[in-house]
Parts: sequence; structure tokens; C-alpha cells
Amino acid sequence: MKLQGQTALITGGSRGIGRATALAFAAEGADIAFTHFNDAEAANETAAAIAALGRRAIHASVDAADVSATRAHVAKVAAEFAPIDILFNNAGINLRRPFEDFTEAEFDRIMNVHVKGMFFTAQAVYPEMVARGHGCIINVASQMGLKGGPNAVPYCAAKAAIIGMTRALAWEATAKGVRVNAIAPGPIDTDLVRQNSEEWQAAFKARLPIGRFGRAEEIAATALLLAGPDGGFYVGALLSPNGGDIMY
Repeated sequence: MKLQGQTALITGGSRGIGRATALAFAAEGADIAFTHFNDAEAANETAAAIAALGRRAIHASVDAADVSATRAHVAKVAAEFAPIDILFNNAGINLRRPFEDFTEAEFDRIMNVHVKGMFFTAQAVYPEMVARGHGCIINVASQMGLKGGPNAVPYCAAKAAIIGMTRALAWEATAKGVRVNAIAPGPIDTDLVRQNSEEWQAAFKARLPIGRFGRAEEIAATALLLAGPDGGFYVGALLSPNGGDIMY
């Protein structure tokens, strides 16, 4: 029970990596607050799975790019549960198209959900963490932020920005008791990856040394390492479980 008595906020927690992380944290004793975006059915299923593990769950539909809604949700969680000990900053969006075809609105949406959303969600939980002298923030980046890729320039740019933001915040936060790290997953078998064609998926798997996509639970295990007592020496780190897509 490595997270016993703690409260975790997970953005984008109704399915995929967010859901797997919510269940991993709950299994280790944390109460879970999570957000989703108009995904009530899956959110209710996730909340029921958390409750089956004996932990409390609260969820709400929150647009990650809406700063006022994010702040209101954080305040609600603190009032109904407890101040947030762990933030798993996971909500994301991806649109794939050639560079020249992206509109300004599409660019803004991708950057706002990822960079603006993660920045201000972290800012919403940060003061209380500092006041108590402990806390953990984990930002979800991507191996695409390290290597780039075709038809995803705004997404790659946003994920690279998250890596830089993580390192910068770690400089400020660590001395105040707040650990800040990031995870850069490789291709994971989630809805985001399944939206690509079968041909694309097969070709990608063939390029990976491990020969398969990752499982959401494998990323959740990385998050648990960073959130729990075993991750106490990770500061501004970027862990990249990616099946050998990038070796560094």
C-alpha cells in the first residue's frame, strides 16, 4: 500500500493510460479524483472499478484547456476528499494531417489541451503541495516529443514543450518538497493509437525491437514508481517506456 492515505488527481482518467493509472494508484491505497471529457459511461465504469478496490472515486467532465473549470474541480476535490498529493497530468489530444493542412484553430486546440492544460492544472494543485511540504506531479509527454514524426507537428511540439516544462518546474519545486517528473510513452494500445490504420499499426510494430505496442498497465507501473516512495530520487526525470522505439 505505497500510496495509503493519499489523494491522486488524474486528468483524462476514464480510459487508456489514465484509467490504468487510476486503478494502479487505487490498488496501492490512494483515493482517486479524475477528469474526462464528455465520457460519462467509461468514467462511471472506471469509478466502479476503483470502488471495487476499496477506494473512493470522484470524477467530472472537464475540458483540460479550460483553466477556470480546472481550478474549480481541484477546489471541489480538496473540499470533498482532501488536498491533492499526486497529480497525473495525462489528458491529451492528437490530430494527424500534413503540416500544411493544419488550421490555426487545430494548432491552438492541441497546444491548449497539452501545454496550457498541464501548466495550469499543475499550478492549481501546487500551492497546497508547497504548503504541506510534499507532493508529486507527473506529466505525460511522448516519445514523439523526442524524435518527432510525420503528420503530427503540433502534437510533437506540445509534447516537447511538456518535457521542458517538467524540467523547469522541477528546479523550482524540489526544494519545496514537490517532485516533478515526466513519462514519455511509446506507442500504447489505446484508442489514440487505434485510430490509425491497420497498415500503419502493423508497420510501426514491425519497426519496434519488442515487436508489439505497449499496454496501458505498463505505463501505469512507471507512474506508480514515480508517485511512490521508490521514486524519491527522481527529479525532473523523463522515463520513456517505448519498446525500443528510442534508446537513450
